[in-house]
Amino acid sequence: MMGEISVPIWVAVPVGILAFVALFDRLFVPSVRWFLRRRVNRVIDKLNERLELKIQPFKLTRRKVMIDRLTHDPKVMEAIVSFARDEGIPAEVAADKAERYAREIVPSFSALAYFGFGTRISRFISNALYRVRIGMVDDRSLGEVDKDATVIFVMNHRSNMDYVLVTFLAAERSALSYAVGEWARVWPLQQLIRSMGAYFIRRKSRNALYRRVLARYVQHATEGGVTQAIFPEGGLSKDGALQKPKLGLLSYIIADFVPDRSRNVVFIPVGLNYDRVLEDRVLTGSDDGRFTFRFGVFFRFIAHQLWLRISGRFYRFGYACVSFGTPLDLNSFMKTTPENSTERLGQELLDRIANIVPVLPVSLVSHVVLSADAPLTKLQIKSSCHNIWTSLAARQIYSHIPHADEDYAVDVGLRMLTSRHILDEVGGRYEIQPKGEKLLSYYANSISHYFPQPVAFSENHLDQ
Repeated sequence: MMGEISVPIWVAVPVGILAFVALFDRLFVPSVRWFLRRRVNRVIDKLNERLELKIQPFKLTRRKVMIDRLTHDPKVMEAIVSFARDEGIPAEVAADKAERYAREIVPSFSALAYFGFGTRISRFISNALYRVRIGMVDDRSLGEVDKDATVIFVMNHRSNMDYVLVTFLAAERSALSYAVGEWARVWPLQQLIRSMGAYFIRRKSRNALYRRVLARYVQHATEGGVTQAIFPEGGLSKDGALQKPKLGLLSYIIADFVPDRSRNVVFIPVGLNYDRVLEDRVLTGSDDGRFTFRFGVFFRFIAHQLWLRISGRFYRFGYACVSFGTPLDLNSFMKTTPENSTERLGQELLDRIANIVPVLPVSLVSHVVLSADAPLTKLQIKSSCHNIWTSLAARQIYSHIPHADEDYAVDVGLRMLTSRHILDEVGGRYEIQPKGEKLLSYYANSISHYFPQPVAFSENHLDQ
């Protein structure tokens, strides 16, 4: 009974390692997990003390729990049965497909990643590339927003920089959950975006099962009070003008909404504009109607900008301006607009966004130059801009005039356009370069809805 047993070294070593792993898993991992969870909870408590819109428990639910809850949702189960019957496949196969969709959609929010890394890097990138300014803000109405309501920021979609810019500017209010297109489902961007609380959507999917899973996730998040940010236009515009509203996400949000019974939803309009959109040449030159993220192009751009900074030739890309408009209370809206509510809601939100898009130097100078019958001198451009600024101010439309100096603002716009070879000064007059007309129209169209005669351009748009 007490005899020795010889065990070969090639058996003893793996057994010893497995025993150590089992001991570590049973004794140390639970303690470490408990310690880390306590630290995370303390961080979240401190964040909620300073945030205007608290981080809701739904957002902190473990991802696996949310996936299981979504997959076994009664309405999703009904869709699984219907999909299996229509496709002639076993219900188990349809259920597996629904679970894959849920895993694709559900984020894995990390408060430490969002506030420890995300907001800091978004602040750095925004300020490194642009002179960031806040435009018009309806402080009184924003201050009256019900703190128990689900707040959804709705904004025009000028650039993929929108995600970064609004994350930075809203960091003191809440953590935003974005709906992100398929272009971002590339490693390692996908993992980073999920940790920031964003969820991926297939914008053009006609799969009924997928749409039901997506709809139920959006409804769960809305019912859970998750602060969200959506783009009613659905994607980036190829011509720079505002697009007609896409109603998919909005229809999901209001599908089960019952006035005075459901958790209220408040939409906050956000208007964005840039003196330079990073993707402008890609958007105006795209023939297939889609934006594709390419790491090679991205890293070449970053490398070029770093080289310009090192060599002392880097200039920021002008101004980026964001305005916050008057909120729309869904409870009140649904009571007064019971019919065609989705279409009317989408149009009302887009109209509110359109009324607060900031007028920036590049967009106004572009409009003036394109509206002229012949090349203009700088003095003529400044005179036209002055007249337009006066007219816009009378209509309470916000224009960002740097340093409150109109001459300087026009100089900023002309410098941006000439340095990029969109305009060229010839004999004291500014002429449009042959390859610059599309870009000039693109920037002019960002404010074309303020004028009775919008700049002509292609009707095509880019779906992200």
